[in-house]
Amino acid sequence: MAMTRRDALRAGVGAAVSLGTPNLLAQSVQPILKTIPSSGEMIPPVGIGTNRYGVGESEDERAPLRATMARFAELGGRVIDTAAAYGTSEAVIGDIAAELGLTNDLFLATKTDIRGRIRGEEGLRNSFDRLRAEQIDLMMVHQLVNADTELPILREWQAAGRLRYIGASISSLDQYDEMEQFMLNEDVDFVQFNYSLGNRAAAERLLPTAADRGIAVMINLPFGGARRSLFNVVEGQELPEWAAEFDCASWAQFFLKYLISHPAVTCPIPGTRQVRHVNDNFGAARGRLPDAEQRRRQEQLFDSLA
Repeated sequence: MAMTRRDALRAGVGAAVSLGTPNLLAQSVQPILKTIPSSGEMIPPVGIGTNRYGVGESEDERAPLRATMARFAELGGRVIDTAAAYGTSEAVIGDIAAELGLTNDLFLATKTDIRGRIRGEEGLRNSFDRLRAEQIDLMMVHQLVNADTELPILREWQAAGRLRYIGASISSLDQYDEMEQFMLNEDVDFVQFNYSLGNRAAAERLLPTAADRGIAVMINLPFGGARRSLFNVVEGQELPEWAAEFDCASWAQFFLKYLISHPAVTCPIPGTRQVRHVNDNFGAARGRLPDAEQRRRQEQLFDSLA
């Protein structure tokens, strides 16, 4: 049977991270901050991915998301990633952020429409309307679709001050070559791609290229994809005692701290719809991070279980 996030929390250091409350470190230590190379701005290193925020308008559907976003902001989180293609996600985030008074405090990242119907300025205006924002922090060309026509418009809106940062996203290995060429040929602020302890291919070329080019990196699928969840790999395993050496109190933090500790990674964006997962994930944004030797030890442990 597949391991759930609830099971993984129980298998970790239960006294430190319970199902309902964050560990003490997550409450008492200021978040780590990572630098956006193009500007020097610093942001917390754990965000929220929202591809499952495309819900309706009922209170039953929105209440858990509202509580999640409120707790995220309370802990010091800022980065929320969405996309025009994620159903009603942009509108849900825009509505909840406005209700909570967080619209100007969050770092809102979204992506161009890849469904083929709405492009260019019309697509950008729609995102602004749905997010209820006067300025969007980051707009990315989604999956590099129509990058040749979308990117010039993003540059125009960035020059006009409507977009703070621009870039592009992918989410699969078969797009790595295209993303590498994009980074080499385009002057952008951010890229987004998949990387995890179970899929380290991005460390071979994409992360070094981003570092060389001074491009911030947002990480999607930090816990692996639906077909290969990292939590399934560690099913039934206790968190190693040596994880405490870098203030790690759960498997989720083990996976996220591995990513955050890479010097080229700016912010992983785990999909997060529950308060207890915010509490757990954001624990990775505090305390010590694994050094190079500890990262190798993480890799060896994971590989021995995979």
